[in-house]
Amino acid sequence: MTINLNVLSSLSVQGKWIGSSNWNTVVDPLNGDSFIKVAEVDETEIQPFVESLSSCPKHGLHNPFKAPERYLMLGDVSTKAAHMLSLPKVSDFFTRLIQRVSPKSYQQAEGEVYVTRKFLENFCGDQSLLHFNKSSAGSIPGKVFCSTWKSSWTAKSWFSLAIWSEIPVLQLMGALYMGNKPVLKVDSKVSIVMEQMLRLLHTCGLPAEDVDFINSDGKTMNKLLLEVGCLGNPRMTLFTGSSRVAEKLAGDLRGRIKLEDAGFDWKILGPDVNQENYIAWVCDQDAYACSGQKCSAQSLLFMHENWSNTSFISKLKDLAERRKLADLTIGPVLTFTTDSLLEHTNKLLEIPGSKLLFGGQPLEDHSIPPIYGAIKPTAVYVPLEEIMKEKNYELVTKEIFGPFQVITDYKSSQLSTVLDAVEKMHAHLTAAVVSNDPLFLQEVIGKSVNGTTYAGLRARTTGAPQNHWFGPAGDPRGAGIGTPEAIKLRYVGIP
Repeated sequence: MTINLNVLSSLSVQGKWIGSSNWNTVVDPLNGDSFIKVAEVDETEIQPFVESLSSCPKHGLHNPFKAPERYLMLGDVSTKAAHMLSLPKVSDFFTRLIQRVSPKSYQQAEGEVYVTRKFLENFCGDQSLLHFNKSSAGSIPGKVFCSTWKSSWTAKSWFSLAIWSEIPVLQLMGALYMGNKPVLKVDSKVSIVMEQMLRLLHTCGLPAEDVDFINSDGKTMNKLLLEVGCLGNPRMTLFTGSSRVAEKLAGDLRGRIKLEDAGFDWKILGPDVNQENYIAWVCDQDAYACSGQKCSAQSLLFMHENWSNTSFISKLKDLAERRKLADLTIGPVLTFTTDSLLEHTNKLLEIPGSKLLFGGQPLEDHSIPPIYGAIKPTAVYVPLEEIMKEKNYELVTKEIFGPFQVITDYKSSQLSTVLDAVEKMHAHLTAAVVSNDPLFLQEVIGKSVNGTTYAGLRARTTGAPQNHWFGPAGDPRGAGIGTPEAIKLRYVGIP
């Protein structure tokens, strides 16, 4: 790890980088040392952000009839930013910065930078015009008085609340393309990455006043949302995170919210056993890469009995046990403590017929601070019939944002029970159906609902795609990311 941090992370409002009277110290997740001081506003310091958002009119910073040249400007920003991220020195800087605040392997962190670059490349030059400001076969407006007659309107001001991955950049740029004035909040533990990215965008030509960047605790952010809401703003809030917080915000904001929900994500291995080594590797990646701290991480694996008769579990165990803190293929869990992770494991092991397949122990020989979690990659087997019992279901399907999964098996005659199990879940973010049997695929996909379902022998639940539909699927608040269709759905109102 070559980046040693002892830095200050700032705020940005009304085009200026500022500090705060309150500096929150973030501890190094690997050793507990203080290594970042984050400027956080409290409830008495939110007025500049209220005024900044209130200055944005309902018709936004631009639209097809107002300042259409801004579409080209943002296309140029995307071009320059994509080029910067293609430079090895810049890419390596962001990769290692991500590693420092959210420890994961270099390959995983580098993948997030790569996906961000590829997204920006999709909207280079006049692509934002092509996607967001054109009629069915009309000309592309780049100047005033050259506008088309059919388009979508901005949602005005916009909030995003997220943790770091490539996702905040995709969210932010999508909002900007549509003429919104965003205020962005990222979890303070990792917000320095997005601060550096925003400074890069400024260097690439993004007007500093187009985006406000805030650090605060949840209570202060909620107050800001409500105060601005009383003035008719924000027109839309996009939230990425836990279902519990999402539901509170949905009530407070009277439904003016889009959700990229955290998820308890399932995978079903079908009856056709094939490519055992590869599928074991994918299952290991889906469950334990980034120490399981991915919204699409594999949480519950349904394994057809044909797989139970192979060495699949043994191979999965061997792969999990290769992970080590030295190369960050396993690392600290930022949202659960070790005790809480082990407590959940032990509760599952009290279910009749359950057993520990591997893991279930703290990491050894480390200096990870106790406010974070540090456990070995863990899998607990729970019988399907026990999962379906009312007294167990909520416990088994509790989302654990860490290196943890539940595994069960089923017979062909129990497929309907498996489908009942996934039907009872509520977030429906990501799923995978691992099979090349067309009738099996038709049965499962036809009787399940998810933001994104991967299907086929090579199906996965993770992989950082630059376009993705999130849960809660089937909910009008559910959002997508990365594509023109997803961006227009989230950030505009139709005239």
